[in-house]
Amino acid sequence: MTDSRPSRRLRQGRASLAISFFVQGAIFALLVTRIPALQDRYGISDGLLPLFLAAVPILAGVGSVGTEHLVKRIRPGLVLRVVQPIVSVALLAAGSGTTVWQLAAALAVFGLTVGALDASMNMLGVSLQRAYGRSIMLGFHGAYSLGGIAGASLAWVGAHWDLPLPTLYAPLVATLVPVALIASRWYVDRQADCQADHLADHQAEDHGAAVSMRALLPLCLVMAFAYIGDSTVSNWSAKYLEDVLHSSEQLATVPYNVYMVTTLLGRSFGDFGVRRFGAVAVVRAGALLAGAGFAVVAAAPSPWVGMGGFTLLGLGLCVLVPQTFAAAGRLFPGASDAAVARLNIFNYVGFLIGSPLVGALGGAWNYRAAMLVPMALVLVTIRYTRSFTPVPAGYGDGHERPRTVDVG
Repeated sequence: MTDSRPSRRLRQGRASLAISFFVQGAIFALLVTRIPALQDRYGISDGLLPLFLAAVPILAGVGSVGTEHLVKRIRPGLVLRVVQPIVSVALLAAGSGTTVWQLAAALAVFGLTVGALDASMNMLGVSLQRAYGRSIMLGFHGAYSLGGIAGASLAWVGAHWDLPLPTLYAPLVATLVPVALIASRWYVDRQADCQADHLADHQAEDHGAAVSMRALLPLCLVMAFAYIGDSTVSNWSAKYLEDVLHSSEQLATVPYNVYMVTTLLGRSFGDFGVRRFGAVAVVRAGALLAGAGFAVVAAAPSPWVGMGGFTLLGLGLCVLVPQTFAAAGRLFPGASDAAVARLNIFNYVGFLIGSPLVGALGGAWNYRAAMLVPMALVLVTIRYTRSFTPVPAGYGDGHERPRTVDVG
């Protein structure tokens, strides 16, 4: 009987990539949770701020597109190893400047490199899951959620003690950059792990295979709808509790933290659900839970019921994005890097659409009704669950077929 356990090399690669996801979660949280402080530091008006915020995901989409072409010549692991420190330094630069043009330049670098970082991280995750032969993508995104919780907590400490942004960011960046660089020594690239005599053929297959956008489109829609839901929570949960459900200002800060914690819990145990029941069942259940969460939020008579809705949202939405990346890898096994890079663009599309959409509907209509729109979009993803169906392929170090319901 062949030993189906992953090799030490794969286990090291999994741990090192999880560290990179954690670092990126922390860095991103340290940026988005301190936007008011950045606005005050540079004297940016409320009218100008949305332009700065929109520029980051737009440039990130450009970075993701560029990464699709870059990885034809450079391994995704090398791209990730280079851009992750740049993203961290760009955060420090954004918090340390004195003029608006310095902030604009720092955010431009942050946006371009974070797109390359997100794409290359998920490329490595998809190919590593394929080598493992079982679902592990949710674990990587769980590490990202854990990093986000850590970053948001540190940002709260900085705000509580009124620390200047350079004082908050500098020691964290000085710690996280070396950690990420050390971890990057053990990245596992698909190309690097091929046998020498198969390398040329494998690269030719990977770079020559075409990604059909028509086939990828259902997954792109799922990705965009998931991030519309996510951005709704991150941008509107506090305002919704305070203005609509009449909670206290302190209580209004709780839903996003609850959402992040339940996202972490769902992703920590989600891989086991995928292995037991399959990706289709897990995605369908996640969409139903998320839809129910939005319905509870929209109908909530009190703040505590509203927080129950946000709890359901975290448990439901958390599975959609990791499984969408994994499905793209299965759908295009010969061009998974390109598929992941293109799919990653719709991460930013959803982020750009979600917050303005709910804000516009809430202002023109009312915020309870506005919550029904992301609810409907999330439920629409159930229609596309067939795109998450596993396809026959070889897996594992020796291309073994694993004894699990769903594989990557």
